[in-house]
Amino acid sequence: MTVGGGRSAGSVGDRPVGPAGEPGGRAARATRRRSAPDRDGPGPEPARPRRDGAVTGFVSWRTALRIARREARRAKGRTALVVAMIALPVLALTFAAVSYDMFTLTPDETTGRQIGSADALLRWVATGPVRQSPLGDNWTDGSSVSVGGGQRPATVAEVAALLPPGSRVVPATTSGQWLELRTPDGVGGMEIRGLPFGDPIIRGVATLRTGRLPANPGEAVASEAALRRLDIRVGDTFTRADGSRDWTVVGVAEFPDDLGQVLAVPPDGLPDPADSWLVEVPGGVDWGMVKRLNGHGVVAYSRIVARHPPPAGESPFPIGSDSRGALTLGVLVGGLGTLEVVLLAGPAFAVGARRRQRDLALVAAAGGTPAQLRRLVLADGVVLGLAGALVGLAVGMAGAVAGRPLVERYLAHSLAGGYRFFPAALLGIAGLAVLTGMLAAMVPAFVAARQDVVAGLTGRRGVVRSRKRWLLLGLLLAGAGVALALVGAARVITEVVLAGLVVGEVGLVLCTPSLVGLLARIGRLLPLAPRIALRDTARNRAAAAPAISAVMAAVAGSVALGVFLVSDQARTDADYLAGLPAGYLSVFAPDAGGTRAPVDRDAVAAAATGLPVTDVVEIREPACRPGTAAGDTCYLNLVLPAARECPVQPGPRLSAQDRRAARADPRCNQRSQTFYGPTFLNLVDDGRALPVLTGARPDDVAAATATLRAGGVVVTDPQYVQDGTVTVRLSRYPSDRPNQEPQTRTLTAPAYALTSGLAAPREIYSPGLLARAGLTDRQTGFVLATSGAPGTAERDRFAAALRKLRPDLNVAMENGPPHGNDWVTLVILAVAAGVITIGAAGIATGLAAAEGRADLSTLAAIGASPRVRRLLSLSQAGVIAGLGSLLGIAAGLVAAFAVIAALNQGFAESWPVEKPYPLRIPWHTLGILVVVPLVAMLGAGLLTRSRLPIERRRD
Repeated sequence: MTVGGGRSAGSVGDRPVGPAGEPGGRAARATRRRSAPDRDGPGPEPARPRRDGAVTGFVSWRTALRIARREARRAKGRTALVVAMIALPVLALTFAAVSYDMFTLTPDETTGRQIGSADALLRWVATGPVRQSPLGDNWTDGSSVSVGGGQRPATVAEVAALLPPGSRVVPATTSGQWLELRTPDGVGGMEIRGLPFGDPIIRGVATLRTGRLPANPGEAVASEAALRRLDIRVGDTFTRADGSRDWTVVGVAEFPDDLGQVLAVPPDGLPDPADSWLVEVPGGVDWGMVKRLNGHGVVAYSRIVARHPPPAGESPFPIGSDSRGALTLGVLVGGLGTLEVVLLAGPAFAVGARRRQRDLALVAAAGGTPAQLRRLVLADGVVLGLAGALVGLAVGMAGAVAGRPLVERYLAHSLAGGYRFFPAALLGIAGLAVLTGMLAAMVPAFVAARQDVVAGLTGRRGVVRSRKRWLLLGLLLAGAGVALALVGAARVITEVVLAGLVVGEVGLVLCTPSLVGLLARIGRLLPLAPRIALRDTARNRAAAAPAISAVMAAVAGSVALGVFLVSDQARTDADYLAGLPAGYLSVFAPDAGGTRAPVDRDAVAAAATGLPVTDVVEIREPACRPGTAAGDTCYLNLVLPAARECPVQPGPRLSAQDRRAARADPRCNQRSQTFYGPTFLNLVDDGRALPVLTGARPDDVAAATATLRAGGVVVTDPQYVQDGTVTVRLSRYPSDRPNQEPQTRTLTAPAYALTSGLAAPREIYSPGLLARAGLTDRQTGFVLATSGAPGTAERDRFAAALRKLRPDLNVAMENGPPHGNDWVTLVILAVAAGVITIGAAGIATGLAAAEGRADLSTLAAIGASPRVRRLLSLSQAGVIAGLGSLLGIAAGLVAAFAVIAALNQGFAESWPVEKPYPLRIPWHTLGILVVVPLVAMLGAGLLTRSRLPIERRRD
């Protein structure tokens, strides 16, 4: 049989070709030897010794790896592309693993930073017995009061009396106290520690960088971050916010456990007495001694216990953390990342196998088995996966070492334990890289093993058809993934939800080739360039389908998470009840039982100079009349009419039947959780503060003011009002009998329920009602109406000015519903999906251009214009990016809606009522994802050369 101008099927030009395209290869020479007649005449071929199966497999793999190494050197561009794609996730995983190992401290490193060279750190937290966690970070039982029930801290002698003879006790506060200081902008908080400088017991807790150690209570050392925050240098002083004390900075220190804003002074220089002690005990502090100390109300952090924790049953708190959920989540996320790399690298291996189609056909013609053909292609994945692993490991380790100072300062905010490289994790990452390469080459390998030998030798593509069983399997997996995600969402199990998304994504990947073939049928209705692009996509499904699937997976994940984040924020916004209009300031002036002098309103207004303040109103609350026993407290609160009280009370043992009955009862429409900003709930007003506090309409404020002037009550919850009146309960708690039931009485007053403005639950009593109840009012704070939200520096200056009026004044601002960095997450997701889309489209377009060079030659031969090539590349990029993005957006929306519907279904049985998730679509994210295919098409059109190749074709 001859192919292409009469040349033999096993030759290129006039030279014999071996199994991998080598002129004069081993297989060709063996074929010639078998076909040549023996010199002494024909006779039987001498028998060859049989090889064991394992030996044959080893030799086959060795040969395949040698051929793969040679092919990698020949196709340098494709090799660099695949190695880079595999090396990038390896680099990221290596950086994370090495950084994790460097920042995971050993017990000795942890204890050295917390207690220096001491045997334990003790804290006296209660008068009665306590039970603590092994590391002393949690405890239970006890009264949590100072020693002896008063305000006196324990002494060194009292602590030493609890320890064996020969023990040494040193006062120290290594965890720090919170201290309000004067800053350049006003007032700011900072941690201050009390360390016995000069005592070797604190070796490792702090390191002096410049200057000297404090020698007296009025001196301090500071971290670099603290000096920047206070805008001072060594030799300067910093002052407490109330001006009661100042310290001089004599040195710059580094605290290994905290690289943030930290100050340190001698223990007797602390604003409050030291509340902990470093101890050295003969033989150390074991768990038995810790339990004996717990019996006296002392909590201990022991070096021996940190090294050798007690059995799990010895502590009321779990020892360590259950990492199974984190491990499962990490495995699933890693699986998604691996699948993404496999899908992106798959087209390159498919094109490589397509270019080697003739060589593989020669191997089959020479007697090669399908298993050997698969090994030849899989060996490419092994070689390139190993190369990607080596590159990624080397760059990742170098990056972790070089980036350690940045991670310390900006991410961990603490020093690393040392240079460690986590060998077990690196070995696993290298294995994952090789596995990724093999998985990426898996489909091309099976396709190559099933190719028709004659079609391969002649250069034809053969029959391209998607098997129905793969489509059926894909549909089954997609359905199973959706069901699994719904189950996980209903039970609020993140790992199950993510597992369902992984399974569903694999199912969609299996369906993609059939979908590509279906869409290719509409090509006959399109112009030339899109028609050829669709045809090539359908004919090269082994290369196009993974690229489309990669785009689909990235876009689907971005859209699904974006929908959930936007819907969750909308739920938070709807559930938030603001206490004041956004941007308003509240000043809290606690009266401390009537012992504080009231603050003048005009003085507060003067302190707010420079702020965009439009009005200042004083807030007052009900209080006992002067002459009442000192310490007694008096309260007013509304009584809900008996006919409107919910018959079911929330509790952990509430049955499902009771919950359903409560949900069906309109009297039990209670929310499970509500967010509040700075607010005043029970207050006294004659109508002056109503517009500022409530933001209600003028007509609503006028009606409420009339009610207050008539001696009534204004409320925001109308269920308390019945027939225009409310029932008010007066409660008085005597200070000398704290456990006695309060003295109560009720009275009726006219009421008005606001119909506009803020919905925060608020009760506003009139001065006339207080007179009827025998009460008075006292100042509790101020509200400052603003025309815009003040900045941080402005609020700091205002806080500093308030401290001059009275040291206990605090200021807060209504910021509205809590917002995280969800918008940043959405942008990052959209950008990542866009980069993957452009990358996949570029890879698939470049590979299709290389694969379709013969078709371009034919177009040039029949007179096609040069711009046809640009249009063809543009159309090919549009097919990959556009189809992948559309499928991804659809899959992401369906997945997100399914998860949200499952969560809302779970809320349908809850009581108190959980607010359901609204369905919100992140249109800005979808806008980015819609524009990305256009960018990919434009890039493909601009970067493609217009000149069509003209070359002779052999088929």
